[in-house]
Amino acid sequence: MTGIWWEYLSIFTASAVLCLILTPVAMALATRNGILDQPGGHKSHESPTPYLGGLAIVVSFAAAVVVAALVERPESGLDELVVVLLMAVGLAVVGLADDLWDLSPIVRLAVEVLCAVQVWAMDEGVRMASGDLVDLALTILWVVGIVNAFNLLDNMDGLAAGQAVICAGAIFLVAVGNGQFLVAALAVGLSGCALGFLRHNFHPARIYMGDGGALFLGFLVAYLGIKLRFDDSVAGSFLVPVVICALPITDTTLVTLCRLATGRSPFQGGQDHVSHRLVRSGIPVPIAVGLTYFGSASAGIIAYVISRVDSVSAWLLAGLVVATAAGIAGLLSLVPVYPESGRRHFRFVEHRAASERD
Repeated sequence: MTGIWWEYLSIFTASAVLCLILTPVAMALATRNGILDQPGGHKSHESPTPYLGGLAIVVSFAAAVVVAALVERPESGLDELVVVLLMAVGLAVVGLADDLWDLSPIVRLAVEVLCAVQVWAMDEGVRMASGDLVDLALTILWVVGIVNAFNLLDNMDGLAAGQAVICAGAIFLVAVGNGQFLVAALAVGLSGCALGFLRHNFHPARIYMGDGGALFLGFLVAYLGIKLRFDDSVAGSFLVPVVICALPITDTTLVTLCRLATGRSPFQGGQDHVSHRLVRSGIPVPIAVGLTYFGSASAGIIAYVISRVDSVSAWLLAGLVVATAAGIAGLLSLVPVYPESGRRHFRFVEHRAASERD
């Protein structure tokens, strides 16, 4: 067992150090070629920032996987690993193209759906024992949902990368408990890459991962999450990955519902995420991001407990997470983040001041 832990530590350290080294290279490459995220619109940064960080993450993870496969030479699962890595890289390329040329959301969504269908076709999709069509639909919903959740999370310095570190780390712990070596190795390698990048991406960020990095991380978290297997397929295989990704799911749900409620497109950008609402409440950016880390880490710990307890206890714990997330999201939804809500708040304050004078 000690030998296995040394292998995990080696994979984590190697991927983290490699990404730590390659990120400044990507930064210089982006700066030299003008691949910069320009300020303006809904964006909060004030100066052009390189956003080729996804390249460093992709190369670091791919290198770690290739080296680990050559050293360990797994007897099974190698073909699937190659296909999954190709799909993840393909999504990263689509994301980079979106960064550079602003692709239609339909194109990106179509590629995400195709990747989800391929995951299901490899018999690695959601298993609810409700029929193939239901499982296919749930697999598409899960993969596309988590991929876009991480893309939406890339809205503040260090947020998406930190969430990837925590979510992949939680998957690693659960996989180790299940004896799923390959899943654990991939998860710890992904966590290491995200951590190495986070060193350069935390506030104030010197580089962004862009859509390429966000789609890559989101897809791998989604894939590794549904790779977790339990004897109780519903309480385990369904609840554990959902709870691990509780914060990305909450953020996406909050943003989508609030945008639809105010007549906005869910696909448009905006400063209406959980992180933005925390900052609008008067919390500094690093602390706001740290609070999301705390929330996600807490969910990851509960997910690990769910993986070790009986079905009834698992559902009760998951219900607690859902209730807590819904309550926090409800409170954050009251924070004014849209122009019209700000005007309503101003009129309310003005009216109250007039009433007090009278």
